Amino acid sequence: MEILKNCNLCPRKCGVNRYHEKGYCHSGNRIKLAYYSLHMWEEPIISGENGSGTIFFSNCNMRCMYCQNKKISLEGYGKEISNKCLGEIMIKLQSMGAHNINLVTPTHYVPQIAYILHKIKNKDLTIPVVYNTSSYECIGTLMMMRGLVDIYLADLKYYDDSLAMKYSDCSNYFETATMAIDEMVRQVGKVQINDNGLLEKGVVVRVLVLPEHTRDAKEIIDYLYHTYHNDIYISIMNQYTPVSSCPYQNLNRRLTEEEYEEVVNYALTIGVENAFIQEGEAALESFIPPFDKKIIP
Repeated sequence: MEILKNCNLCPRKCGVNRYHEKGYCHSGNRIKLAYYSLHMWEEPIISGENGSGTIFFSNCNMRCMYCQNKKISLEGYGKEISNKCLGEIMIKLQSMGAHNINLVTPTHYVPQIAYILHKIKNKDLTIPVVYNTSSYECIGTLMMMRGLVDIYLADLKYYDDSLAMKYSDCSNYFETATMAIDEMVRQVGKVQINDNGLLEKGVVVRVLVLPEHTRDAKEIIDYLYHTYHNDIYISIMNQYTPVSSCPYQNLNRRLTEEEYEEVVNYALTIGVENAFIQEGEAALESFIPPFDKKIIP
């Protein structure tokens, strides 16, 4: 694929020839996959009763220092597969009863994913496609997925760009991510829930509340609600899980109940209605797939 010979798929814009070298995301010209399964721990309108057919891609263009999936995002665990194999995995997950195909961290493989979806979507593959992203995206890359993605499951990680630089080595995150979310909403429109209570079309934006950063989370929620009102869902997450020692002490502990309640109460106060909150011990290892299982064909 020509685009991989001068890769500018994400805002890092490395410009490397991925047939011969690797850029910031550490990805070559072939898809690298870590894990796939029926996943029960997404938002209820995505997981439903049967689970979301999640496909975890190796590597990442964000590489946040606190990533709970660091084994694949930072350490590159996984196996290279063909485009054809990816299509076969999607069909297999559909046959297992998945409510949707959930592409987790797909940005750096968009040309290959789009290629296979053009072949099978609305033919052999008839369930919705979910694009699960950090939102650190280029508009041109998202446009490659127009008509192929039904649901965008997007993070909005930071309001304050100094935090994005501190924790994710990522400049101009908020402007870049909000422009990307605008494009997502343009593509799939307002949320559409079917008779079974499952999301068929629309955008869900996740806000992971980080320890000691409740103000930033509230700024994000304020922006999302006053921009999109009830056209999207906001998912307020308390599952931050320290997975290794970080140079910043606040990232070496879980979120407190008081911190999380402060953010949720703020959302209620400003009028947010279409939202998901997590109750109890959401920050459990069950949310982190067992990436060491050798199940990739």
